[in-house]
Amino acid sequence: MKDRGRSQSSCAQSHRSSEPLRIVHPDAAGIDIGSRKHYVAVPPDRDPEPVRCFGCLTPDLQAMAQWLKACGIKTVAMESTGVYWIPVMQVLEEYGLEVYRVDARQAKNMPGRKTDVKDCQWLQQLHVHGMLTRAFRPADAICVLRSYWRHRKDLVEMASMQIQRMQKSLEQMNLQLHKVLSDITGVTGMRIVRAILAGERNPLVLAQMRHPLVKSSEDTIAKALTGDWRAEHLFTLRQAVELYDVYQQKIEACDGEIDRYMQSLEARGDPKDLPPRGRGTRRKNQVHFDLRRQLHRLTGADLTSIDAIDAMTAQTVISECGIDMSRFATEKHYSSWLGLCPNHQITGGKIRRRRTRKVRNRAAQALRVAAQSLHKSKTALGAYYRRMRGRLGPAKAITATAHKLAILIYRVLKYGMKYVDQGQQAYENQYQQRMLQMLVKRAKQMGYAMVDLRSGEVVS
Repeated sequence: MKDRGRSQSSCAQSHRSSEPLRIVHPDAAGIDIGSRKHYVAVPPDRDPEPVRCFGCLTPDLQAMAQWLKACGIKTVAMESTGVYWIPVMQVLEEYGLEVYRVDARQAKNMPGRKTDVKDCQWLQQLHVHGMLTRAFRPADAICVLRSYWRHRKDLVEMASMQIQRMQKSLEQMNLQLHKVLSDITGVTGMRIVRAILAGERNPLVLAQMRHPLVKSSEDTIAKALTGDWRAEHLFTLRQAVELYDVYQQKIEACDGEIDRYMQSLEARGDPKDLPPRGRGTRRKNQVHFDLRRQLHRLTGADLTSIDAIDAMTAQTVISECGIDMSRFATEKHYSSWLGLCPNHQITGGKIRRRRTRKVRNRAAQALRVAAQSLHKSKTALGAYYRRMRGRLGPAKAITATAHKLAILIYRVLKYGMKYVDQGQQAYENQYQQRMLQMLVKRAKQMGYAMVDLRSGEVVS
């Protein structure tokens, strides 16, 4: 017990003799962001009233920036709360202030300190001592592209809702069109639906609108189109189709705006150097311009050369991460930001938990979808996914393959690496060679030697 008391005393003395927290940002302020009011805290020696409240209107934000400048503030820390931080950050940056947008998890308050005034003071204290890490935000030009691309995704989702309403209306009339067609918004499906809205009720006539490539026969389609033509369901079907057409027009207009904006950005590559792309599976909701050529012009690299990465996936990654990979020190930092690597939580020298962090990252989600598409691919990445699936299960295999795709994108953008698929067989041979070397090494450690039964020679 005495030894334990001495050890605790020595630890306490060591703690008391430690250096105080170092001041990293002496001219720092903290802002607690709200939907209607923003509370701002500056060092107590800068103003008789070190905490002030400002409104959310533009004149209020300008008054906030002027007060911070008068207090000699050079850098400001604030949490990324919803979208309310965006106008605040824009106004402060216009006045020459350096803004730190931080994750709310880094600035969690201690118990009993949860008020708006104490929140901004706590942020200010943490920022003064350099205990807050700035959240990643791509360049302004990429932020504009990101806004366009995210808006396009919202339009696609709203159009998908109308497809569901169309299918519901058809189901209520017992028109089982979705069971004989893989996509009711395809050529055959929309032709039949528009004919129904135009007044056609004969199932045989509707079935004759079948495209030659449709697998279902005309008799099968005619049986599926024999139903109950109720006026209320026809009305909801008509409105769903009209809204679907409107959203398709908006998507096309958004694509035109994205194309014009991407043409205005600085070019890093010559589209003439873009190699031809083999014919692949066409995805739904494709853009209405040559996105692959625009991406090559913008990045100077062909990201679609990587298996499972098409132009839509590459656009999502670029719009979320940008093209300047120097913002991430290493590829490990990049995969960690995406949330595609194990998050080791070590306690007592042991790893207690290694699951990936829960992050809402659109780029990581796009890479996971791309990784899932490799389950039947006859490529090296496809062989890797299937091997991981057999070892770890589907969910972890998708994450592991998405991590590999992220590393390849990082290397292509930062180092100009050209990806060349080595093929499924080459990957399998390489994997077998690694396994053989591991077995030879283990046999030597245990005092044995491996012998090739075919030649009788010792494997080294």
